[in-house]
Amino acid sequence: MSPSPVSAEPRQAAVFFILVTVALDMLSFGIIIPVLPKLVEEFLGGDTAQAAEIYGLMGTAWALMQFVCSPIQGALSDRFGRRPVVLLSNVGLGLDFILMALAPNLAWLFAGRVISGIASSSFSTAGAYIADVTSPEKRAGAFGMMGAAFGLGFVLGPAVGGLLGAIDPRWPFWGAAATSLLNASYGFFVLPESLPHEKRAPFRWRRANPLGSLILLRSHHELFGLATANFLMNLAHVVLPSVAVLYLGYRYGWGPSAVGFTLAAVGVCAMIVQGTLVKPITARLGERRTMLTGFFCGAAGFAIYGLAPTPALYCLGIPVMAFWGLAGPSAQVFMTRRVSSSEQGQLQGAIASLTGIAGLIGPSLFTQTFAAFIGPQADWHLPGAPYLLSTVLLLVAMVVAGRATRAAR
Repeated sequence: MSPSPVSAEPRQAAVFFILVTVALDMLSFGIIIPVLPKLVEEFLGGDTAQAAEIYGLMGTAWALMQFVCSPIQGALSDRFGRRPVVLLSNVGLGLDFILMALAPNLAWLFAGRVISGIASSSFSTAGAYIADVTSPEKRAGAFGMMGAAFGLGFVLGPAVGGLLGAIDPRWPFWGAAATSLLNASYGFFVLPESLPHEKRAPFRWRRANPLGSLILLRSHHELFGLATANFLMNLAHVVLPSVAVLYLGYRYGWGPSAVGFTLAAVGVCAMIVQGTLVKPITARLGERRTMLTGFFCGAAGFAIYGLAPTPALYCLGIPVMAFWGLAGPSAQVFMTRRVSSSEQGQLQGAIASLTGIAGLIGPSLFTQTFAAFIGPQADWHLPGAPYLLSTVLLLVAMVVAGRATRAAR
């Protein structure tokens, strides 16, 4: 891939490309949700129970690849620059979707899902790019835009996948492949390098392996505390894809369309907050109070979800929950200030690894909690227990983050 000159002030098109890349990474996760389980079921001759087990293994494999490969991509971007890593990730994701579209059997489909977890790990490099090209006082708004792009992919993915899958279950994969490859081609012309050669760090496996990359998070008290809070935040978030569909159907009798509209509303509200409100609220409250406000709103939203006796009250929690989106960008700003330019990729990779760990343990944690509180053996019938567990996780995260940033008051 031909080099691109480093730009101190990248064109707006380059930043836009990074945001599109983030949206595509999330799109790659969401677009196959409506069709992948059915494809697995078809390959197994209609055995739904076995299909559920295999689909669960695919999700675990995807999260495991994110855990392993995110710090590697981050370290590679610290060594070779952000541009080649981001572009190659887009190309790899596009080719992988083609592989999955053509998969003749379950083994090929499983392999494609594993490769998808590897290729879509560029979120860490995208975060490092944003840290490279924005001043510290503007990073909260920039990371908020990244969160909005993430939410856009989450909203559009299942919707686009459902529409294309209604025509043919392979079409969502072809659509995602075309989008990824076109985005890579576009980025080849508009994406300048953001990391100067003099600020690059040599690639070492000690920094790039998942456990080694986490050592960076222990280099400063504030960084370690915020990383812990970030992990708890991501773990709490796993409750939504893990039990939301089951919970809403069990407690309120909602069908697929009602659940789909509700999840879309969650994504849209989150996008509004992260895309338009993070910057002005941060300017008014400051980064620390904005972050703590975000954690508190997330905890309050989950509490409403878990305790709401009616669908109307449940829906009232959606706008409250949306302000949880204030926490992540502010926490990211604090963390990026504690590492050098040559460590931004490693930092983002380490954060992504923590997200991967949350993705590995969260589904079982929340589904087992849900089952334990609705089963016949439950002493206390509490369907909202998984949401209340997330409430506790976010309150702990708020306390940890507050203690870690006391010096910033």
